[in-house]
Amino acid sequence: MTDESNDVWTAQVAQDYDAASAGMYDPKVLNPAVDFLARRAAGRAALEFAIGTGRVALPLSERGVAVSGIEMSQPMAAELAKKPGAESIPVVIGDMAHATAPGRFGLVYLAFNALTCLLTQDEQVQCFRNAAAHLDPGGLLVAETFVPQLQRLPPGETARPFDVSAEHLGIDVYDPVSQRLTSFHYDVRAGQASTFQSPHRYVWPAEMDLMAQLAGMHLVERWADWSQQPFTADSDSHVSVWQLPQ
Repeated sequence: MTDESNDVWTAQVAQDYDAASAGMYDPKVLNPAVDFLARRAAGRAALEFAIGTGRVALPLSERGVAVSGIEMSQPMAAELAKKPGAESIPVVIGDMAHATAPGRFGLVYLAFNALTCLLTQDEQVQCFRNAAAHLDPGGLLVAETFVPQLQRLPPGETARPFDVSAEHLGIDVYDPVSQRLTSFHYDVRAGQASTFQSPHRYVWPAEMDLMAQLAGMHLVERWADWSQQPFTADSDSHVSVWQLPQ
């Protein structure tokens, strides 16, 4: 993983992460994801790449799934370790493209655009290969990723707001040549203003299918979201499932 990506997830960002991502903890958002993953785990162990502060892993563990994690950011993993139930979730500190977690898994998953935090195509390809290396035969890889919204950019413009509210302004700035974007966040909470930016390499669904093929897996499901709404040309995200052959 590049130094540029490593510099994002600092101790301060980790401490503020849950509050800044409060909307992602809304049961209407989180429960469908946990339901979806619990069904695909089907009683088998699960491994989360970029487990972060445990937003998904903790409730999935509460469903009886044996969850492990890989996390590049020590501060993010430290925030997870403070939470009830974290003692049952072993976490390996390392790059999700290369780090190895002990054991084999029926499910490997990446939530909330985690794959795009790998900033080169080579790293993303290696991430798929690393996932396949952790899977039992017939195991599943699940990834939730945004669909690049380039078609919504006016000609000649590279910036698009993705969230505008009294407390938060979020703007994505695209670089189509390098297939990169930077998300800029401007927050105002309790009278305090803060800024945060994160770099991403956006990746197309068809490109991810090829990455899976290179890793020996094939597509078995694609939905617009965790609630399994149909994926269409207008979808701005997708939840995709690839399977390692039996």
